[in-house]
Amino acid sequence: MATAAKTRLSAEAIKPRIGSRVLNSKAELLSGELATELRELLEQRGVLVFPKIDFTDDEQVAFTKTLGTFAPEMTDKAGEEKTHKITVDEKENPSSAIYLKGSLFWHIDGTMNQVPILASLLSCKVPSPKGTGNTGFANTYAAYDDLPEDKKAEFAGYRVRHGAWPTLFYWNPEPNQELLERMQAIGDVEIPLVWNHRSGRKSLVIGNTAHTITGQNHFDSARTLNWLREWATQEQFTYSHEWEVGDAVMWDNTGTMHRAEWYDPASGRMMHRTKLQGEEPFE
Repeated sequence: MATAAKTRLSAEAIKPRIGSRVLNSKAELLSGELATELRELLEQRGVLVFPKIDFTDDEQVAFTKTLGTFAPEMTDKAGEEKTHKITVDEKENPSSAIYLKGSLFWHIDGTMNQVPILASLLSCKVPSPKGTGNTGFANTYAAYDDLPEDKKAEFAGYRVRHGAWPTLFYWNPEPNQELLERMQAIGDVEIPLVWNHRSGRKSLVIGNTAHTITGQNHFDSARTLNWLREWATQEQFTYSHEWEVGDAVMWDNTGTMHRAEWYDPASGRMMHRTKLQGEEPFE
């Protein structure tokens, strides 16, 4: 009796230290047969690109659910989970466009949460003009692995304060008090600088939410955190994705920083996002 052939994962590396391009068909991805391999590849490579896969919103939600527990940001009137619009155009995204302005700088999502999201998936509906609006990624697993041994020893016990409010000063150096307090209300927490993952691997937890190393003054903290950001965003650890309509990109939020590169808010750039619920606390 004939048996169906197993679907094989088709992927190619984008850069040696970060990113893989997945070449399987939409039907193969939606089947769920590749879920285990895709999760393994995501953890290894940090970023998965699905060129011009053209997911509908429903397909994007369905595909995300094949990879883990869906983390809904939005639901429709019937309570069905759906994608979330990502744009800094306040006409299109009045509720959260202001918070997304901080996403133009390197960060990890959910550093104020005990368990951050596992991964995010963006689909491109409207790109900005060429040369603007790329999304950049930095592999903080690889950045940790390549640290000099003396730096690994130094950073091993460091703990860092993170909050949403420091991101405000990247784009608005003189905010009004109401906005500052609203951002501070999101939270401020202390977490390890080096994340010791259950897999045995380690990654750096840095980005624009990090503001103070516990036990250090602001001067010394700023020098160290700035050095680490420069280290982790070197060419060998980073990938900048130039969007085409229909592209989808997923990144491992537990070991990858990301940022939207500058674009005109009036350009119409529009991404739709889904997320996977986190599975591992900062440790």
